Amino acid sequence: MPVRDEAWPPGTPCWVDCQVDDPAKAGEFYAALFDWDVRGGGEDAGGYLMAFRGGQPVAGIGPKPEVGVPSVWTTYFAVPDADASAAAVTAAGGRMLVPPFDVMEFGRMFVAADVSGAPFAIWEARAHNGAAVHNEHGAYTWSDLHTGAYAEAKAFYASVFGFTYAEFDDPAMRYATLIPPDRTEPVGGINDDSANGAAPEQPYWLTWFQFDGLDDGLRRAAELGATVLLPAQDGPFGRMAILAAPQGELFALLDPSKTMGKMPAPQD
Repeated sequence: MPVRDEAWPPGTPCWVDCQVDDPAKAGEFYAALFDWDVRGGGEDAGGYLMAFRGGQPVAGIGPKPEVGVPSVWTTYFAVPDADASAAAVTAAGGRMLVPPFDVMEFGRMFVAADVSGAPFAIWEARAHNGAAVHNEHGAYTWSDLHTGAYAEAKAFYASVFGFTYAEFDDPAMRYATLIPPDRTEPVGGINDDSANGAAPEQPYWLTWFQFDGLDDGLRRAAELGATVLLPAQDGPFGRMAILAAPQGELFALLDPSKTMGKMPAPQD
């Protein structure tokens, strides 16, 4: 089991959490699907729940910031200085949804929208580094942005995080992976949903969890009340599917053992 015990490198998705109407019910759903141990939810934590695998944190589940907003999964990017990153976001054309604030002794964060309107979060680690368990069954493994403003989003994230991109040369899809400065491995992706004529009205970051034996996972998710939006299919990263949980938040499953096709090459 890969376990991380230090802060994630800058620009890396380091944490995911969902905001729902009923965190306790969501905790029951994800615990049954991913074999998570879900704890917390007290008043001192604002009703926020932490999910663990093998005693290590994997994700969070919390209440919505206000009534009536959609249930969502949020991707957090690691940074060394949240306030400096907030300035970079606004300079690049993004906007603050929740300005920087301290999360007790655990870290400092903010929530913003990129130039296409997709929400994301920033995490400056202190006592809490983010996900300690990753890239294994039942844990976070990937995040990608779904937007119709592909070029604008690439320019925005390059400005904020210094990303370069590796692109798929495929007429069936337009997709770029995010590569932080001084690194060669991608940490996430941007999907041009306008390429297939299905750009979302509200752009969003999609959270992917690894699930070994994905078809069994889809059957189990359906038994627990989830809706399969994109049936299982094989792709360049593995066998994948997209679902809506019982409270409506989108998430995706990936079985990386079923990889097919070619990976993208760095762009010139």
